[in-house]
Amino acid sequence: MKKETGKTIRELGYFASLGISIALAIFIGLGIGLWLDKKFGTEPVLLLVGLAFGIAAGFSNIYRAGQKGKKF
Repeated sequence: MKKETGKTIRELGYFASLGISIALAIFIGLGIGLWLDKKFGTEPVLLLVGLAFGIAAGFSNIYRAGQKGKKF
């Protein structure tokens, strides 16, 4: 396999895994918020805060992927 082909395949793999990375960030934030709500009895405040942090992390992943895409 040519060196350029291998690089292209790695890039496609990175961008293909972006969706999973975004969903995982959101669900982790949601899970931590839910756990903290149960622990402190503050339902649904910390759940929403965790969800907001998860969404922010997801958008951060999108931004970083865009910056990486500009290099290619």
